[in-house]
Amino acid sequence: MNNVLVRRLAQLVPMLFFISLVSFLLVKLAPGDPVQAYITPRMNPEDIERIRQSLGLDKPLFMQYLLWLKNVLHGDLGYSLIYHRPVLTMIAERIPATLGLMGASLIMAMILAIPLGLLAGAYKHRWLDHFLNMFAYIGISVPIFWFGILLITVFSVQLNWLPSMGMRTIGAEDSWLDVVRHAILPCIALSFYNLSTYVRYIRSNTITQLSADYVQTQLAYGATRRSILFRHVLKNVLLPVITLFGISFGELVVGAYVTESVFSWPGMGLLGIQSITSLDYPLIMAMIMLSSTMIIVGNLVADLLYRVADPRIKALR
Repeated sequence: MNNVLVRRLAQLVPMLFFISLVSFLLVKLAPGDPVQAYITPRMNPEDIERIRQSLGLDKPLFMQYLLWLKNVLHGDLGYSLIYHRPVLTMIAERIPATLGLMGASLIMAMILAIPLGLLAGAYKHRWLDHFLNMFAYIGISVPIFWFGILLITVFSVQLNWLPSMGMRTIGAEDSWLDVVRHAILPCIALSFYNLSTYVRYIRSNTITQLSADYVQTQLAYGATRRSILFRHVLKNVLLPVITLFGISFGELVVGAYVTESVFSWPGMGLLGIQSITSLDYPLIMAMIMLSSTMIIVGNLVADLLYRVADPRIKALR
């Protein structure tokens, strides 16, 4: 396992370098000029050029990239062009909100998807399987922003049970129960989509595993179908779930852009939308690099979990 870890960590640096280079070029080639946020109607062209020089935007593109890379290697992610604050400080303020929301939704989806997917595969073509399939198709097909608006309309506007947006109520900033109440609707919206995806993957793999020879052997030895399902089949169907979980690592820190925007959740997703619309280059690059790092780390964690879930993978290496 140590060799795998060292090899994958060695691949991390060139991958991040390539991602940063391509992302920087794409961001700079995007239409728009961040200097426009500083321009006033009475500003002279000399003042505009002075602002451009102070932001380093007058230098050649490769010099801008090298300067940005040098600062990043020293732990400086830059200074927000729009918010006039250090990018690292802004990210540190937003990450806890996103980690809490995304972590809760992923855990909830995982806990529910595993038994539901196993049952759907075990009762293939029966009423339970048809019901869960319909549920999964709806969850995958329905746009998450529409589902979020529907939740707000029903539970916030019509029933007035839960708050519709934000993370805290004014005057109740110190109450963790208030934070939980605000998180229920966005967590349901995110879990609904993830749950539907996981159920489909687990159901498909359960059907495949139930037709394998080892299942027939266990039945011949007198094992119950329930024990085979939850003791043997479960371990084999976890592999695609581990893959999905590894891919979802990037979302843990970057968040769900659409969901956080619909519910005005003050996390990384909402910050990302604001940075893109305002062409805040340092903030956009920080978001890209952070999500890329977490996706790579997620794949590494998934690779290590493969070896725990299936010893045959360890033997092959």
